[in-house]
Amino acid sequence: MAKFKIQFRRLLFIDSKVAEGGYPNCRQLAEEWEVSTKTIQRDIDYLRDQLDAPLDYSYQHRGYYYTEPNYRLPTITVSESDLFAVCIAEMALKRFKNTPLYSKLVSVFDKIEGTLPEKVSVHPSWVDSRIFFFSEACTRINPKIWETIARALRQDQRLLITHKSPSRQEPTRRKIDPYHLVNFKGEWYVASYCHSAQSIRTFAVSRIRSAKILDERFEMPAEFTQEKMFGDQFGIIWKPRKYKVRIEFVPHIAPYIRERQWHPLQAIKEKRNGGIVLEFETNHVKEVKDWILSWGCGAKALAPKKLVDEVKESLKNTLKKYGA
Repeated sequence: MAKFKIQFRRLLFIDSKVAEGGYPNCRQLAEEWEVSTKTIQRDIDYLRDQLDAPLDYSYQHRGYYYTEPNYRLPTITVSESDLFAVCIAEMALKRFKNTPLYSKLVSVFDKIEGTLPEKVSVHPSWVDSRIFFFSEACTRINPKIWETIARALRQDQRLLITHKSPSRQEPTRRKIDPYHLVNFKGEWYVASYCHSAQSIRTFAVSRIRSAKILDERFEMPAEFTQEKMFGDQFGIIWKPRKYKVRIEFVPHIAPYIRERQWHPLQAIKEKRNGGIVLEFETNHVKEVKDWILSWGCGAKALAPKKLVDEVKESLKNTLKKYGA
């Protein structure tokens, strides 16, 4: 690999010299790069025969030139599998079409495509019709607010935000230390230390009506790394305490639970009837409750008591709506 990197840098050097139009020859190139003329000749043969460079020798000028004046050696080498991966990644971007990230990432992919050679050995047009993504419903985000939060995050500066919670009539003003930007189920959240609540709070970026960077810096606490805040929990909400969760799934739902990693530290216990019990620890139960309810009668909360009670309460309130 190291040998290839050295050769590739030499190929770029030769390409640059030829593109300048000075008709360099092997002797001149070898002297400048401090290698033998045979090495340069092998590189030129490789450029012409393996990379299809339109390289030719002018006997009149006693040096090499490009028969296509605008030709430049691509700075990256792309295999068929690489190109396929790029196509899939570009399609995946559509999942973020309602976020400020989309236009920036599309621009990056345009630059990547601009460096590819015109002659490629694979035609990926079939990807659009044979592989596709079902996007989750995404909230719309104000690009200016996004950029303000991202800049404050990079510079470790406090923010003054106006946030509209679904449970409140009027927006509230809060001073926050932004720790992390997190995407979860189609929504972007800023996990922060809220000075008003004097605790960690997670704010949906789509619900932030205004954001202003303050001339105040903060120091990121060592205990609030990504792993410690989100590495062992179920969902996006952060609380300081821990709950040991146990959920029973009936036999016909069990295969769907077995085939996925729902929690980094989950454990599955098999039951004689073909069902299973899923166990893990988390620091809140709200999103666990919503997940259990999504399985209908196929899931039953066993522990903790707080989770069991909240599931029961939700089911009671649902039944009331149907007059039961």
